[in-house]
Amino acid sequence: MLTACNKKEETSKSGAQKTEEQTTGSDVKPADPPANFKHQTALVNGVNIHYVIGGKGEPLVLIHGFGQNWYMWNRLLPELSKHFTVIVPDLRGVGESDKPEGGYDKKTMATDIHELVKKLGYNNINLAGHDIGLMVAYAYAAQYGNEVKKVALMDALLPGIEPVWSQVSASAWWFGFFAWPASGDIVTGKEKEFLTDFWPVVGHVKNPFTAEETAEFIRAYSVKDGAKSSFKWFANFPQDGKDNLVFAKTKLKMPLLAMGGEYFAAAFLKDHSKLVAENVTESKIAGSGHWLVQENTAQVQKDLLAFFLAK
Repeated sequence: MLTACNKKEETSKSGAQKTEEQTTGSDVKPADPPANFKHQTALVNGVNIHYVIGGKGEPLVLIHGFGQNWYMWNRLLPELSKHFTVIVPDLRGVGESDKPEGGYDKKTMATDIHELVKKLGYNNINLAGHDIGLMVAYAYAAQYGNEVKKVALMDALLPGIEPVWSQVSASAWWFGFFAWPASGDIVTGKEKEFLTDFWPVVGHVKNPFTAEETAEFIRAYSVKDGAKSSFKWFANFPQDGKDNLVFAKTKLKMPLLAMGGEYFAAAFLKDHSKLVAENVTESKIAGSGHWLVQENTAQVQKDLLAFFLAK
């Protein structure tokens, strides 16, 4: 297995030395959330979904995208948890969540999250999704619209929703590579090399991830079948496109925040979102490429809080 960090030893937050064995491949301990959060796992929709949960107040569900896992939200959790009970799952296919053979269409993945929310006892949520998580968040809001108070779609686009879908997917070479059945086998064992080479392709700020974030994301995709299963999110885009065309016949009614990075989705996400939703506002994240939360943490936090806390 690959080494998740370059140094043979690193000092943890507690000051304890980690050995090379502890920081290699699947032996790497999952990252810790803030002190007021805890790791949990729930069996929902036939799969075990790992999530972290903490805070107080109304529920806010945050859904990560490709190349990251739940830990992409970690910087935001301390402040968000002052206002919300924050629920942050790992999607099926990555990290500590199950990696079944199928069910990687976004309609099914949204049902995973919906069943988790119901199991936790919530009937109405606020919802945000980035990248693949944007697609899952839309599928959630489209299927369970009367259970979503507000939704934020962050720096991606919806399969099948034209004209933007064809334009962007034609230039995104990785869509095709990830959807290729052999791609998972090619990348397995080389997750570190693959991810560290891929992240800058869609980013703008140089080296936006901390060493801890880099190590955790690599670890999550180095778990057995992590790379192979996450690529199935892309292989299911044709089915997602069909589902979205049906969903889009009924526009979303709840407030929707279209949040795009200045150097990626800000160019199209507001108009794209208006094709599927009635009540769209926009947030352009200054100086940011695709990795919004890490490239401009302060503005993302400010704009998400302003949106979700507005009466």
